[in-house]
Amino acid sequence: MLPRRLLVLSAAILCVSAQYTLAPALQAAQEFSNNPTAGDAPPTTNAQNLTDVATIIRTVTLVDQKSGAPADDTPPGLPQAPTMLTALDGEIIVSAVDGLNSTDTGPGRRSASDYGLVFNGTEANDAAIQGTAYLTYTLVSNNSAAQGLDECLDFCDNTPGCVFVNIYYEFNNELLDFVFPQKSNLRCVAYGDVHTASEKANQQLSPLPSEATNIQHSSGYTSALKEPAVPEGYELVFGPISAANNAPGYMGFAFLSKYNPSACAKLCNERGPDASGGACKYFNIWRALVYGLPTTYICAMYSATTDASTALNTGQGPLSVTRSRGYARISYIADGGFEAYSCPDGGDFCFAETAPGWNGTSAPGGYFDATVFHYASYAHTGAGVALLGCAFGSDGQMGTLTTTGPLRGLKRGRMYAVQFFYSSTYSGAELEKNAFVEVWWNGALVGSVPVGFSPWTYFAVSVVAVGGGYDVLQLKGGEAPAYSFIDDVYLFLL
Repeated sequence: MLPRRLLVLSAAILCVSAQYTLAPALQAAQEFSNNPTAGDAPPTTNAQNLTDVATIIRTVTLVDQKSGAPADDTPPGLPQAPTMLTALDGEIIVSAVDGLNSTDTGPGRRSASDYGLVFNGTEANDAAIQGTAYLTYTLVSNNSAAQGLDECLDFCDNTPGCVFVNIYYEFNNELLDFVFPQKSNLRCVAYGDVHTASEKANQQLSPLPSEATNIQHSSGYTSALKEPAVPEGYELVFGPISAANNAPGYMGFAFLSKYNPSACAKLCNERGPDASGGACKYFNIWRALVYGLPTTYICAMYSATTDASTALNTGQGPLSVTRSRGYARISYIADGGFEAYSCPDGGDFCFAETAPGWNGTSAPGGYFDATVFHYASYAHTGAGVALLGCAFGSDGQMGTLTTTGPLRGLKRGRMYAVQFFYSSTYSGAELEKNAFVEVWWNGALVGSVPVGFSPWTYFAVSVVAVGGGYDVLQLKGGEAPAYSFIDDVYLFLL
């Protein structure tokens, strides 16, 4: 292959009669020759997209997620309720996060010694916990305190997400004594978070009428908080720490009824794309303590990945951040930003038909119709970008950009999303009116970008994987002078 600068010079004569000033390769070469810093990446101005910490903190003061075993005729032993949305982008709501499997399983203990006593109950003036992350309840044997406790801890073991139980006697409740089949007044209430005696509520005052329902010996036991399972299609970036992200690419937040990374991942997957950043690619989940008590579980979503270096929010006033974890969405395309391609001489401008993970080809008679540029002025982000259409303007053939090497990790029959940004403005509105990009998956056309002049625009299409390293993505288009630039290509599990 000829050196890049020689290619540029040898093709210059082919573009003299072009209807636009210069083809992309020649224009970049001229700009770079006149100004060696022309290809430097523009300064990033994402301050307006930083995490809206003020709204999150204000909403924490408005939400009430504390509950306990229902006092109505709800029978014991029911499956736990799904993870609920309790707020979305500052608006208080109540809505289930549907389509999830059960939350993480219990701690897996097999003896009472694996649980620790948090607080003991009292015979008089006692009450049950009203706290966050209520899961479900059951009735256990009241033949003896030891037997009842052992059954309660077994119940926690077998309740997904359970890390704490509140066990107490509830006297003068006919449902417990005569209606429910257990015929026991010893309640075992499971929670997904640890609570303290200060969260006991609805305390009865002595003396009590003999027929009044009252609670006695309300005790709390906990196991160690378990490391949650990493949601499918994501990887753990950091945590747990006591600081939340304050980072660019912020897309909004949700409050959850439980600390549930899988629910947060689902919200991220379903979040509408950001006009400049595209799909949600990262989330930060954390627990808010207010005056030391669990209050809610925050899921903050981002169109750009980050890490613990931007975890600067430790709280404000009585609110503190705990159990903060960051998760990044896995893209099954190794270098969709074309940033692995660099100039051999270390410069800021070069281009080629092949780059790490990609191969450009032309139709018969075509020449450099699918290329990868290292030139920040053309890119959507960073310095790498792909071009469909003859880089020298010497032919009007369509170019094809193909992933090379197996797309590893894809599961047969699962649905994925191909996502990218494209731009067709280079030659002006008239010459770009027929610009197009086609998305081909395993040899079949699965989507087409709308034809015509367009600034950087987000596009996505769903595909089904074959798996086993046999899947291939192709992006076709160009036909100079109707050029299409492509950047930030991702392949995400849906």
